[in-house]
Amino acid sequence: MNRTVLAIAIICAALVTGAVFFTLVRRPSETAERPAASAPAVAVTEPAPPRPSAAGAPSAPRPEPRPERRASAEPAPAPSSAAAEPNAGILHIDSDVSGAQVFIDRTFVGRAPLTTTVAPGTHRLNVSAEGVEGFADTIEVTPGPRDITVRLREVRLDASLAVVHKHRIGSCSGQLTGTPQGLRYVTSNKDDGFMAGLSDLERFEVDYLQKTLRVKLRSGKQYDFTDPDGNADRLFVFHRDVDKARQRLGKGDTAASN
Repeated sequence: MNRTVLAIAIICAALVTGAVFFTLVRRPSETAERPAASAPAVAVTEPAPPRPSAAGAPSAPRPEPRPERRASAEPAPAPSSAAAEPNAGILHIDSDVSGAQVFIDRTFVGRAPLTTTVAPGTHRLNVSAEGVEGFADTIEVTPGPRDITVRLREVRLDASLAVVHKHRIGSCSGQLTGTPQGLRYVTSNKDDGFMAGLSDLERFEVDYLQKTLRVKLRSGKQYDFTDPDGNADRLFVFHRDVDKARQRLGKGDTAASN
């Protein structure tokens, strides 16, 4: 009995000793075989896929709205090139038509009344407004301020023409002039001369084929004028300028003093 117990004890001790030895030898290799700790994974966010359209295909991204550009009704006033010049001319331009457009050297500078600076020298001034005849003139600009008032509603007329008045028997020659104050015929034949207001002309027309300017006064007397050289174009130009003045005066524009 004692021998059996002793044998069992020896066997158990041997088993324990072997297990301890195996553990000491195996542990370093197991440690070496363990994989190193990996770095934490970084989550990658992918862009969301485009939303499908009604037809099933991805819809294109919507473009950002662009600001709407509106066409201006008139050109923007040009900046004054002489603003920095100490000797520039300062023009105060006004008109009897409020809001008339002002141009200097064919460049729009604004609407009357306005003040603008212009380099000294010769310049072209144009003022225009709807429904009235435009104004154009050459101006000399000097350093310092200057007031310019343009009267678009004033009728200006200074027309003159050498003519021949055909009588029933014979003829006489003279000078026919037109101003806002009227039509005047000056001749050596005192009985044929006359002075009449433009509104007193009952008939005023050109017969281009006959090369004749016919004038009939409200008093009843009629004149048939021709050009000394037979040039109908001169009669036409004279008639056009005078008739334009007649129409403007009839609309209420005022006659400029010549």
